Amino acid sequence: MSLYLHDIPLPEAKSRFEAALRDANLWRVLGTESIPLDENALGRVLAGPVWAKISSPHYHASAMDGFAVRAEDTSGAQPTTPLQLAVIGSLSSTVNRPSSARYVDTGDPLPEWADAVIPIENVESLDADGNISSAIRAPSSIRIRAAVAPWSHVRPMGEDIVATQLVLPAGHVLRPVDLGAIAAAGHQQIGVARKPRVAILPTGSELVPIGSKLQAGDILEYNSLVLAAQIKAMGGEATRYPIVKDDFDLICQRVMEAAQDHDLILLNAGSSAGAEDFSAKVVEKLGTLLVHGVAVRPGHPVILGMVKRESGVESRESDNLELGTWNLTPIIGVPGYPVSAALTIDIFVEPILAKWLGRRPKELPVETAQLTRKINSPAGDEDYVRVVAGKVGDKLLAAPLSRGAGVITSLVQADGLVVIPPGVQGLEAGEKVNVRLYRNKAELERTIFCIGSHDLTLDLMAQFLAEHDRRLVSANVGSQGGLIALRRGEAHLAGSHLLDPVTGEYNVSYIRQYLPDVPVRVLALVKRDQGLLVRRGNPQRVKTLEDLTRPQVRFVNRQRGAGTRVLLDYHLSLKKISPDSIRGYNQEEYTHLGVAAAIASGRADCGLGVAAAAQALDLDFIPLFQERYDLVIPKEHAESNLLAPLFGLLGGRGFREAVSKLMGYDVSVMGALILEDQ
Repeated sequence: MSLYLHDIPLPEAKSRFEAALRDANLWRVLGTESIPLDENALGRVLAGPVWAKISSPHYHASAMDGFAVRAEDTSGAQPTTPLQLAVIGSLSSTVNRPSSARYVDTGDPLPEWADAVIPIENVESLDADGNISSAIRAPSSIRIRAAVAPWSHVRPMGEDIVATQLVLPAGHVLRPVDLGAIAAAGHQQIGVARKPRVAILPTGSELVPIGSKLQAGDILEYNSLVLAAQIKAMGGEATRYPIVKDDFDLICQRVMEAAQDHDLILLNAGSSAGAEDFSAKVVEKLGTLLVHGVAVRPGHPVILGMVKRESGVESRESDNLELGTWNLTPIIGVPGYPVSAALTIDIFVEPILAKWLGRRPKELPVETAQLTRKINSPAGDEDYVRVVAGKVGDKLLAAPLSRGAGVITSLVQADGLVVIPPGVQGLEAGEKVNVRLYRNKAELERTIFCIGSHDLTLDLMAQFLAEHDRRLVSANVGSQGGLIALRRGEAHLAGSHLLDPVTGEYNVSYIRQYLPDVPVRVLALVKRDQGLLVRRGNPQRVKTLEDLTRPQVRFVNRQRGAGTRVLLDYHLSLKKISPDSIRGYNQEEYTHLGVAAAIASGRADCGLGVAAAAQALDLDFIPLFQERYDLVIPKEHAESNLLAPLFGLLGGRGFREAVSKLMGYDVSVMGALILEDQ
């Protein structure tokens, strides 16, 4: 019976795989090697403890430029009753007279008879006649006006490291400072865990290499690039194989080749149950299929198994590595969607590499945050939700990103993960959640949280703010959604372009409605052209809103609450056009670029959006209206240091000039004060 789609719980899937690795004698450090102590050792994992061979320092050393003395000879020295000490020969001399001193530089060994150093700035140099002298290193004598305690300004032998002491334990991941400590302890070579060798085999007839000229149906193969980088960051060594087309025998051949000299095989794509999804069958033919399908999202169709190596190949000894003998190679069938693939490495591969390297599995720091919107989740799966995070007031907020398993930018933008356990069908807005953070708390403190209407100028703003040590995070929920977020205290500002159909004014009446008790400052950002986005050449000959009612025209709309949707509905009402007469009126996208992508891909013929979105995806643009896009900022945030760089941008030339180069934007109003509550 097929193991696929049995929704094996994640802990059980991991347990099966670990048991198979133990049975194959693979649940251990795979081997060790001795490497030179240099900068290339950075990030390697110690295979054993490092014990000090020598002390550091290995002699009593002067900690200052000055004069070595016996502390007892300085007794009685005071500002009003100074003492005079004779300066004697070179450092190598063993001659000593009572009440004497010898010049030493920082790091010089202390004479055997000395037990303290007087810093040079605390002495007066004298010539043979007892007069003040300019000689520093070799005066005839020195005068001191304060006594010193024994071992003052001296680094005693072993102050840092004492011979035979433990410097670093086994399993420690080497940092730059560790290399210095190991060198100080007298080592030139160190024993480290061998890097696990991981083979990455991308499969799929639709895949093409990076840099290829794309045609419809082609998919750029970049998963292996991401997976290889993940393996390297985890301490492994990755081999990226060429793309293998969907051919069962050829995939089997490549897997067997990889199994001979790799510790782990990642077979990317083909893990589902389609006609050309061969990965599970390959594992079954070449070894043992342990798991096919895990109750985790994204990454449900994961494959875990073991494949046999060719008979007669008994060990993997090379380059003086201490390796065991085994005849099985673990294999993981990694889903093809980019997010699923990347998370599969984090969930399944990282703990294995940690074991093979002898270190602890990496753990992300966890902080408690408040969700900005509701999340739905499959009840039976462990659900990994990507979120952006920011601190607004004293609250850490987490805004969920796109859930698509193919949306790799959701991982790029993500500040962390919220893991929803099996049995929970979702979380409500405002609920407290634990966020596994990718970023440190200092970065979150510098984050400006913007929730509201989408505009392309926000991407430019994010780039400019990055140059001023600020990070702008945007969540596109529409203008009304942005004002609601401000009311809940979930954002520092919101972009809005809501047209009041009664007054013809933008935003103010909606601010009074949604933020009646929140003092705000409203600044104009831009005026922008809104119009119809159509494919090049406008094959449907769409020119006016009336053309949207033609049955052959497929429209794509913005989501409910978006300012563009409000603008459309306002003008449809003026023209007495029923939304029901527009094919695709209920087909929604959350951004202008989403509308443009739907048209460019042929999913729709036209949509309402900004000119810059048409320019970005090489569409034609038919201007219909001009509107004003504002920034709504609660005064408590407007007066904070966090947003100070933002106001600098609005008043400066650089950002203004960059926005003016975008198609359909008028920057003459940028920074104008529209409203400020007292």
